[in-house]
Amino acid sequence: MANATQTHVTQFRERGYTVVEGLFERAEVDRLRQHFMSMRAAGAYPGDMAGVDAQADDPLLRYPRMIHMHRFDEVSKRWMLSDQIAGTVELLLGEPPLLAQTMMYFKPAGARGQALHQDQYFLRAAPGTCVAAWMALDQVDEANGCLRVVPGSHQLPLLCTERADTTQSFTDTGVELPENMVATPVVMQPGDVVFFHGQLIHGSFPNTTSDRFRRSLIAHFINSSATKAADFYFPLVRRDGTEMSLADSEPGGPCGRFVAEDGKPVLEMVDQV
Repeated sequence: MANATQTHVTQFRERGYTVVEGLFERAEVDRLRQHFMSMRAAGAYPGDMAGVDAQADDPLLRYPRMIHMHRFDEVSKRWMLSDQIAGTVELLLGEPPLLAQTMMYFKPAGARGQALHQDQYFLRAAPGTCVAAWMALDQVDEANGCLRVVPGSHQLPLLCTERADTTQSFTDTGVELPENMVATPVVMQPGDVVFFHGQLIHGSFPNTTSDRFRRSLIAHFINSSATKAADFYFPLVRRDGTEMSLADSEPGGPCGRFVAEDGKPVLEMVDQV
């Protein structure tokens, strides 16, 4: 089993993301994968964004994502508060984190991906940001819909959102990139975890395989020095397992958009409600 190092901290600060390879052993990954497959097969849960429809044409309706599992599932709670996950986030942030969300994505064969976006658009931690821990439960590559990240984009402000192509993305919200910025695929093995900054632009490819899942277990944290965040994520959870809330961070405010100036993309700030 691997541990995060100072090299990972440097990568996180410079690129906006870092991959800790082999953070969880294969036997533990196998147990977690089977646990969540069994949970999904058992039916619906509090916080599910969609019910299970085993006969649906859309693979994401046959295996919809799960959300906030830590509120009712002890396995999820132990995973998110572990030294490997919460401990690494604390190292990257330089302060204790507050757990805001857990999610389980199943992404079966044929499923759509997710348009490029910034997590901080949703969590709205202030002052500060959120951090995601994204763990691969399967081999993850371009064919089955790996993450795409834009290195260094965490240094940008929140970007204005655009309507996404819902034939390729299961969400209808995304951000547009200028031609000089490129999204890079992140290929991972089971047990690898990618940690990334809340303003890092990222998304995922559709799963174009005929027989492979791309299952991932995810947690979102915010820095404990934040005074507000989106109330959808309350109650927040400290590392000792106790709960707390902050002031609600209202949506809207300034956002950045790229415009052409002398043939080059320039970022300008506008108000977005």
